[in-house]
Amino acid sequence: MPNLHQPLMVITDLDGSLLDHHTYRWDAAAEWLTTLKQHEVPLVICSSKTAAEIIPLQKRLGISGSPFIAENGAVVQTRDLQRVRLPDNTLTYDAICQRLAALKTHYRFTGFHDFSDPEVSSMTGLSEADAELSRQRDASEVIVWRDSDEAFDRFLDALRSEGLALTQGGRFWHVMPAGSGKGEALRWLLEHSPGEARTTIGLGDGPNDAPMLDAVDYAVVIKGYSKTPVTLSRTDQQQVYHTAHHGPEGWREGLDYFLTQPQ
Repeated sequence: MPNLHQPLMVITDLDGSLLDHHTYRWDAAAEWLTTLKQHEVPLVICSSKTAAEIIPLQKRLGISGSPFIAENGAVVQTRDLQRVRLPDNTLTYDAICQRLAALKTHYRFTGFHDFSDPEVSSMTGLSEADAELSRQRDASEVIVWRDSDEAFDRFLDALRSEGLALTQGGRFWHVMPAGSGKGEALRWLLEHSPGEARTTIGLGDGPNDAPMLDAVDYAVVIKGYSKTPVTLSRTDQQQVYHTAHHGPEGWREGLDYFLTQPQ
């Protein structure tokens, strides 16, 4: 089992994990956040949120300047503040929106590009200011599917032909460049991180977190609200913990399980 006296890195999802699904608060996790900081354990955010959302949140969490993974792995910011689009650094947000626009003649869906800040605020519970940050996207689009299940299967094939992929978050579907994802982004970040190797603990609650949870040494599957279960491909079940609680309460429960806090 890992402990706080060895080199560690904690990688965390945000919405429904470190942040409450409804209120976006992290009170229940506050004690652990302090403990990690005291032991100089890096906390790496790995989220569907945008870089524009993550940077001010890092400041409030006291981890400004830490590397992070945004937009479900389509964007990585390194410790030296280099911003990289993965996997090939070529597909911009505008390019993705152009490809999706061409598909709207055949399928019914709406993207964040088409919504106003008040509309995103109403759907998510974010303030309008935070909704604006969520629409400042670099390499992926959030969509609301409005068509049939049969059309959805054809839509997936159409995305593949455009070099795009789809992943399910806690609230929405996310369209990204093919080959990107939280697991791929985390492996890229670890390969490009200087210094000694660290034991990794990952925490997430949604289907889109599964690749990240498969890529860490120890995985905490936080009880989530998605109808789609979090299915991991790893077989070392002794290094996977499923929480009984949602959100930051589950986040705290997971670290309590794998790490012993000093008295």
